[in-house]
Amino acid sequence: MKIKILGALVVSMLFTISCTDLSEDLYDRVEDGNFGNTPKEVDALVGGAYSSLRGFADGISNNYPTCEFVFFLNETVSDEATIPTRGTNWYDGGQYQDAQKHTWKADNRLILSAWRYNYTGIAKINSIIYQIDKSSLTDAAKAPIYAELKALRAYYYYNLLDAFGNVPIVVNFEDTSLPSNSTRKQVYDFVEKELLDAIPHLTSNVVYSKMTKNVAYALLARLYLNSEAFIGTARWQDCIDMCQKISGYTLTPDFFTNFSTQNEKSPEIIFAIPYDSKAGTVGNYMNSMSCHYLHRLTMSVSGTDYPWSANGMCAQPGVYSAFADTDKRKKCMVAGDQINMATGQVIIMDNGEPLTYTEDVTSVANAKDNEGVRLGKYEMKAGETWERDHDLVVIRYAEILMMQAECYVRLGSPDLAKPFVQQITTRAGAEMPAVIDLHFIDQELLREFAFEGRRRTDNIRFGTFFQPWWEKGTTPAYRAIFPIPSTVLTTNKNLIQNPGY
Repeated sequence: MKIKILGALVVSMLFTISCTDLSEDLYDRVEDGNFGNTPKEVDALVGGAYSSLRGFADGISNNYPTCEFVFFLNETVSDEATIPTRGTNWYDGGQYQDAQKHTWKADNRLILSAWRYNYTGIAKINSIIYQIDKSSLTDAAKAPIYAELKALRAYYYYNLLDAFGNVPIVVNFEDTSLPSNSTRKQVYDFVEKELLDAIPHLTSNVVYSKMTKNVAYALLARLYLNSEAFIGTARWQDCIDMCQKISGYTLTPDFFTNFSTQNEKSPEIIFAIPYDSKAGTVGNYMNSMSCHYLHRLTMSVSGTDYPWSANGMCAQPGVYSAFADTDKRKKCMVAGDQINMATGQVIIMDNGEPLTYTEDVTSVANAKDNEGVRLGKYEMKAGETWERDHDLVVIRYAEILMMQAECYVRLGSPDLAKPFVQQITTRAGAEMPAVIDLHFIDQELLREFAFEGRRRTDNIRFGTFFQPWWEKGTTPAYRAIFPIPSTVLTTNKNLIQNPGY
């Protein structure tokens, strides 16, 4: 028997969430208590929660975490990346230009996609918790399942806390009422409590791509690192304390092992979103969003065994030159002449000019096809399909080291930061500074985590988000969070728009 839950439909309408073509994502229908009673059935339910991390696309918005909407939102509003208009391409109603200039409005589709990605994941988890509630499992058997699901839900709410601040907290699958905003402090407290409550029931083992004690500690460390920016209360020591609880991980000797096709083998990755094209996963096409249309000719002699590229996102001017030439991480970007493997010569674009990626970009409104250094952090190779097989890295051990270093500097003990920074710079082949200060930490975060979707949060924490940079003037403080999407406000009159919008 299937049970239709009106509450799920209301929540679905409220957040303009629609389902994908996969039956596992039909949020208005859940199994009754006859399902979820065996280990296999429980694994299937919990697996559905993790699959929600890969996002979805529909006629309303594109909601894959690696796509030109969700991932690129945090990148293109930061000082790291941009999606310039090239001729008639990549204008799309000016949404990318607005992101670059910090003039976005509540109807920007990038913002809607980020909202829907997270709330769709939350709705999925709420439905699974309901199914576990109705199962015949004992309370003792349910406890670790609840912990895993609620920790994963806290990850989505952390994203919403970071991006939108004052969002509704929806946890009851059967509740048919339209929720109101919670304050940013209330969302912060909710995320913290959910993670702390989950930790005693989570495994201490290192388990790839699953919610464990280590992952929960890392998320709490992120929460405390950004606590001052989120709620005005600094919690630097709490961040350090959480980092020091994490164990079982090391830096991989080769930085790029973290971003290889088989990066699940890296001892550094604490949490990732798995992808496997042979298993039918979709949405992992970020590598095709950056390079020029003819970049396929650099991959093989035939040029036919590499997916089409969209010539979109590139680094902002100044990012590439922030790396010393000896810094191994500089190879995370593709720059300079692009060689046709069949001829050994520089590729010639349709306009007759050479395909040479330059650091300079004329303007966000009128860039040439070859302008901007391109994203190359994740492995690119011949034989790939549009849907890549590398996993999307969410948290890695390098972040744990850098969080501790930053917190020690902020607490006035830069000497205590040195052992953590030294591990990062030694692997990179970069020079260790005589004095570790916040400016160095900020720039080192740029170099270490370029194109990993986290730069906006760093910009806000360091205050640079509000300062002028390329193609952007001074940003008012209220834009530290995005507006609630206009379509969401239309659907639910109980919601109040964030201040300033």
